[in-house]
Amino acid sequence: MPNTRMLLWIALAAILYMNYQAWMHDYPALDAQGTTASAAASGAPRTLGDSVPQAAAPAAADSGASTAPAVTAAADAFAAPPTSATPAQDSPSSQPLHVTTDVLDIVINLKGGELSQADLLKYPLRKDAPNVPVRLLSHDPPDSLYLLQTGLSGAAGEAAPTHLATWTSAEKTFALSAGANELRVPLTWTDGAGLNVTKTFVFTRGQYSIDLIYDVQNTGAAPRRLASYSQFLRHWEHASRSYFDVETYSFKGPAVWMGTKSRDLNVESDTDSKFSETITNGWLATLQHQFVSAIVPTADQPYSYRLQVLDKQYLLSATGPSVEVAAGAKSQFHQKLFVGPKLQSQLAATSPNLRYTVDFGVLTVLAQPLFATLNWVHGIIGNWGWSIIVVTALIKLLFYPLSQASGRSMAKMRTVGPRMKQIQETFKDDREKLGRAMMDLYKKEKINPLAGCLPMLVQIPFFISFYRVLLESVEMRQAPFLLWVNDLSARDPFFVLPLLMGGAMFAQFKLNPAPPDPTQAKIMQFMPLIMTGMMAWFPSGLVLYWLTNTLLTIAQQWRVNQVVEAEAAKPRS
Repeated sequence: MPNTRMLLWIALAAILYMNYQAWMHDYPALDAQGTTASAAASGAPRTLGDSVPQAAAPAAADSGASTAPAVTAAADAFAAPPTSATPAQDSPSSQPLHVTTDVLDIVINLKGGELSQADLLKYPLRKDAPNVPVRLLSHDPPDSLYLLQTGLSGAAGEAAPTHLATWTSAEKTFALSAGANELRVPLTWTDGAGLNVTKTFVFTRGQYSIDLIYDVQNTGAAPRRLASYSQFLRHWEHASRSYFDVETYSFKGPAVWMGTKSRDLNVESDTDSKFSETITNGWLATLQHQFVSAIVPTADQPYSYRLQVLDKQYLLSATGPSVEVAAGAKSQFHQKLFVGPKLQSQLAATSPNLRYTVDFGVLTVLAQPLFATLNWVHGIIGNWGWSIIVVTALIKLLFYPLSQASGRSMAKMRTVGPRMKQIQETFKDDREKLGRAMMDLYKKEKINPLAGCLPMLVQIPFFISFYRVLLESVEMRQAPFLLWVNDLSARDPFFVLPLLMGGAMFAQFKLNPAPPDPTQAKIMQFMPLIMTGMMAWFPSGLVLYWLTNTLLTIAQQWRVNQVVEAEAAKPRS
């Protein structure tokens, strides 16, 4: 009994100790400032948003050797920033700025000069709510947290104009005036020891790109080292694809341009969540369906790119090389930002490779010229629905010789249908002789039994490309066609186009000869019904493409059938 009692006391102590460990893990002790004891002891940042890249320390060979700005690789270590003598965040001077242009409604937080809210004035969230714009950036945690943070990091222990420092502004509201093409929003910061920085956001009429310029003046007695950095802090949730929601098939998350190719980063992957690379002439972005926020660092300079993931947030950052600003000298840092729809013309104007944030998939080589053609036709017609119809007709014209040859083979199979039936009846018990007789008939009548499949195989890549173009092209977002079809990027609300497409496919089936195999014939008979069910949830623009293609195929095949039947009716000499 005493041994049993001792074992029970030991077990109870072990359980209490494990509970204590679990409690300390879930509810760590806080210091007077609300910092966890372990974080305070280690000096580590409390959250991803507190991470600041440090500027690299000057190399030994650089000290006092040159008056030109020294450039070294930036350190990729992150640490909590030193305390500066800037005003507290809740002071009246730190209230956020409100900036409006003809296309953007922006909120800039004076803490760090971060872009904490961005509304796209010309893009309603829903067509039935035109006064509620799409919001890309948001400061409201946790579910919608999405910030674009920028700053200059300094050497360890030195105050610097980071995204955690408080900036000042003479104005609280900025608006693009009617006669102006440019709006400049300057913010100022000083450490009180000779380092003075002006951070200027430059907005342009009609543009979603934003120039960011830092003008640095060092009036102190010692040189200062600074590195430009930018980062996205965003909440994420696990995304599941749904057949009934086309948006779920578009990638949502962080992405980078590696200098030669783009790479989508999966925050749930052990490898991607620890992504770290040095990249020159790249970009970093957060992607979603038809919209993007992107940062384009200074060209021809190596930047350290890094992705960090913590709980349901990720931080994607790019840190530039450390630059020495000599005592009494000036320096300038520059980068470009983009917050808006995936308009390919504006993306390419911001940076040539930024257009690859529009992901057309594996068939980009086909989808890109397809979009360019659609865009060109739309410039003439002014309606995306009619543009789809015209481009479909142009594709049909391009492959006319192939479809014409296929149509003749199909028409000839229709004319020799009775003879084929007779051969099937004659050799129904001998499959070898049946196959040989059928091949002799095909050879004699110059029929290619596979010819009917070729146009379908050609259409598959175009079908996929049309799907990707309609999915990714914001130009067609909420674009009306006719009557009830008021959004070509969404499904037909009344399923009229899918039903018309199914009827057209059934008419095409009846126009062509039935396959010799009864099972195959039965499958082909049900194909219109299957396709109608599938396409009912696809974007109406894609259904319009397939309907137009089917109607043009019917018209061509009907004409070919007439010609072939007339030729067959002529007496052979």
